[in-house]
Amino acid sequence: MALDFGEVSGFADIPGSEAVKHLVALINCAGGVNGAPVEVQVSDIQGDVEVTAQATQELLDFGAHFLIGPPFADFGQPVLQVTKGEVPVFFAASTEPSIPDSSINSFLVSFDDTAQATAAAEWALEEGFTRAITFSAAGPYFGYNPEVFTAGGGEVIIDQTYKPVDDVDFSAQVNEIAAIADGSEVVYSAMLAHQVTALRSQLEGQGLDGLTYLGADAFEATGLLAPENAPANEGMVHTTHAFVEPGGRLEKLLTSYEAANGEALESGSFAGLYADALLLGIQAIVDCGCTEPAEIGAAVAEIADFEGFTGVMSYAGTTGIPTKPVSIHKVVDGADTLVANWE
Repeated sequence: MALDFGEVSGFADIPGSEAVKHLVALINCAGGVNGAPVEVQVSDIQGDVEVTAQATQELLDFGAHFLIGPPFADFGQPVLQVTKGEVPVFFAASTEPSIPDSSINSFLVSFDDTAQATAAAEWALEEGFTRAITFSAAGPYFGYNPEVFTAGGGEVIIDQTYKPVDDVDFSAQVNEIAAIADGSEVVYSAMLAHQVTALRSQLEGQGLDGLTYLGADAFEATGLLAPENAPANEGMVHTTHAFVEPGGRLEKLLTSYEAANGEALESGSFAGLYADALLLGIQAIVDCGCTEPAEIGAAVAEIADFEGFTGVMSYAGTTGIPTKPVSIHKVVDGADTLVANWE
């Protein structure tokens, strides 16, 4: 695993790496894969392009049959430049559509940004929302607002710009919104949790307390569900990767980890993505009966109806972005609640 444990990517890469190491231990306790133990090595790329390239080469020298890479394209591309399409790479937490390409053995484990924005828009339309307020920023992830909302008969009454991560003063945007909103709108943005809670507070300060807030997987990853965010997160809706269903496969993994390590894994659905990356690579090895990385990558591209921790997914017939459900959740009485699975 070539992962970034820094502030930007650590929200996913840290719990993800821990989930993988725990699952490897369980697999080896059960006899390994075809009687062989699974070995895992983790390299911290330190948010540096040159370190990323060096770490990737070290993992290849280690003999890696497949890699799990960092979430963002800035560091995903250096990984792919080193692997040269010869070794399969799973980008477990990435939703960027620029990274996957099955012809060079580059695969997402998640849905992409277009899929989650589309899921959000269609859910809003089905719930009867006809007016939307969006916040966008140029570039990947923050720039995918649900144009399908307007195609489906809705109206985006205003699209505001903002600076991801940094902006917490939305007074100028709020004043413009207050002049045209009637309180029935859905507010959609992929902004981080601390930003959307600040935005909500400022909009409610203008009397707009009937708005519904709808966001992307960053809501969960950046602490929307943390107890300290209640009651500011009440009623918020977000797309994410899986619901930790009581008694379900993902909950059992998380419970098993906590029992073995004495502490819980944060970002449960993200941990599930990394566990799925591990199992997808193993599934390909089992399917092809091979150990050559290029052959493993070809087998990944043929995987269909794989039952993972984050849902049923398929790569067959895709360009490296799996077909899989988008989980839509709502905070109800302080609890993250499943409201829909979009496929």
